[in-house]
Amino acid sequence: MDNNHETKNLKLVRNQPWNKGKLIGAKPPLRPSHVWSIRTKLQMADRKRDLALFNLAIDSKLRGCDVVALRVDDVAPSGYAMDRATIRQKKTGRPVRFEITDQTRLAVDDYLRLTGRKSGQFLFAGRGDGDRAHGLTTRQYARLVHEWVASIGLDPAKFGTHSLRRTKAVLIYRRTGNLRAVQLLLGHSKIESTVRYLGIEVDDAIEIAEKIDI
Repeated sequence: MDNNHETKNLKLVRNQPWNKGKLIGAKPPLRPSHVWSIRTKLQMADRKRDLALFNLAIDSKLRGCDVVALRVDDVAPSGYAMDRATIRQKKTGRPVRFEITDQTRLAVDDYLRLTGRKSGQFLFAGRGDGDRAHGLTTRQYARLVHEWVASIGLDPAKFGTHSLRRTKAVLIYRRTGNLRAVQLLLGHSKIESTVRYLGIEVDDAIEIAEKIDI
């Protein structure tokens, strides 16, 4: 009798969907007010690594695996952050170029001065990085994003690393309607991928069209 009961319980556990109790689907982008709130929090706490990481994630529009894989040479080969950088994406193998804004360059430069990270090393150090051989992991990065989001009162279950990747891309599209530009910035090979990624609907297209007078 007990064995039958345990077997039934085991089957119930095995039959439970992997996403039970989890929020699935595309993570929404952060709003500009969210971005500024998180920046302010990190600045006030003097968390130089996190500020540089957050700013660079927003600017670069990279996937989490590419953000943590960045090396000093990718953004600051001469010891100071450049205004543009190019990396090869892990998922697609395609190169993608991105801008590094003034505030991000300043944050990266401050972080490099503090840590003394050199050419050849991962840009962002993880915990327990005593020998400086290892960089931040994608899991550590995801935990940091949850922490940042929660610090300004947002639900961390609703946001993730892809929220940072989508933030500037969505803003660029909404302000310009230039889908091709966003495709290039995200490193998508097909325009259809960009349409799905941005969640563009017919209403979005009509709204852009309404702004054009001939």
